[in-house]
Amino acid sequence: MYWENELETLNRIDLEKLQVKRLKQTIQSAMNSQYYKDLYRQLGLSADSVNSVGDLQKLPFTNKQNLRDNFPYGFLGLPQRDLIRLHSTSGTTGNPTVIFHNRHDIDSWANLMARSLYCAGIRDTDVFQNICGYGLFTGGLGFQYGIERLGCLSIPAGAGNSPRQIKLMRDYGTTVAHAIPSYLSRLYEVFQEEGLDPRKDTKLRTFVIGAEPHTEEQRRRIEEMFGVKAYNSFGLTEMNGPGVAFECTFQNGLHIWEDSYLVEIINPDTLEPVADGEIGELVMTTLDRQAMPLIRYRTRDVTTLVSEQCACGRTLRRIRRIGRRSDDMFIIRGVNVFPSQVETALLRVEGTLPHYQIILTREVGLDQMEVQVEVTPEVFSDEIRKLETLQQQLGASIENVLGIRVKVTLVGPRSLARSEGKAKRVTDLRNV
Repeated sequence: MYWENELETLNRIDLEKLQVKRLKQTIQSAMNSQYYKDLYRQLGLSADSVNSVGDLQKLPFTNKQNLRDNFPYGFLGLPQRDLIRLHSTSGTTGNPTVIFHNRHDIDSWANLMARSLYCAGIRDTDVFQNICGYGLFTGGLGFQYGIERLGCLSIPAGAGNSPRQIKLMRDYGTTVAHAIPSYLSRLYEVFQEEGLDPRKDTKLRTFVIGAEPHTEEQRRRIEEMFGVKAYNSFGLTEMNGPGVAFECTFQNGLHIWEDSYLVEIINPDTLEPVADGEIGELVMTTLDRQAMPLIRYRTRDVTTLVSEQCACGRTLRRIRRIGRRSDDMFIIRGVNVFPSQVETALLRVEGTLPHYQIILTREVGLDQMEVQVEVTPEVFSDEIRKLETLQQQLGASIENVLGIRVKVTLVGPRSLARSEGKAKRVTDLRNV
């Protein structure tokens, strides 16, 4: 019933003993990095400062800006010769977030992914199609290693090209697929265009979905369209990638692998812990990563912690599905986007003003992004052909920065709302 019986059914006392032991090891490894060594020595902290899980609150938070400011090697806890891989998020106007791994880290990550998939009822008899981008993005290789560790036949299909995805499913009898939720709505449309019904014309029985916020209604719609069970997955690059938390077959929250991650939920304004069941920001500490351990990392993801034991028998706590973030980042079609990235792309093109609005909508289950941009009076009064050229240039610039295509709408000077305080750049209508 469990991938690792002993770890997944530990009582809280034994689990916390393991967490404290691994936390001390994590602190020792972290203090080999320039960042933590300087910070902890300045504050008089060391592994001896922690003797219980509660002592974690003595340690300072780590955030994304810390990672950017110490790019690329400032958080490295091992010699560079011991590294075998890096993964990275896209940068905003500055440095990207990069995470390094040694062999132990990759092996541990693969095991966490296998444990996650097994928890969702996936077995070595399944044919698993990974409809996800490979490369610096963690989703592709993270799932790939877990699929192979579990023993499934893997189809590393990559993202996009829906007709080819459907052919692969039908040719090889795919039973499980991993994809972002918004893409699956488009994939279903292509099934219909080809006169096929995935419930009858494939062997699909399970989807794993994640990488972008989605509603319970969207999940249920996916299950109905494809005749499958769709399981939520949660991860972030800073904590390896996918495999941080996963739904079991009871679909009542996502189990966090607490032997590998210490979890806190805090009030993002006061930075104090909240009670179990209360909404707050997720803070995480790695417990089984050697190359680049992170301590009390503020994920900015908003969720709640569930302590009641799951009907599946696992004693590890769960979190509710991530619905939003406490900062200004949003996710569109699986890509992390900051408004500052859009602004950078717009200002690269002459003729625009630093006033823009991002409109997020969902059409037939697929996330859409429109960028409304003010242009100078001179440009706005130009002929249609010049405006169309500018529109194309802006679209290309945004695609170059974000890696996705969006709709660009040119508007006249002072036509967008102004604010005396912080500008509200994003209007999210996806759940309205």
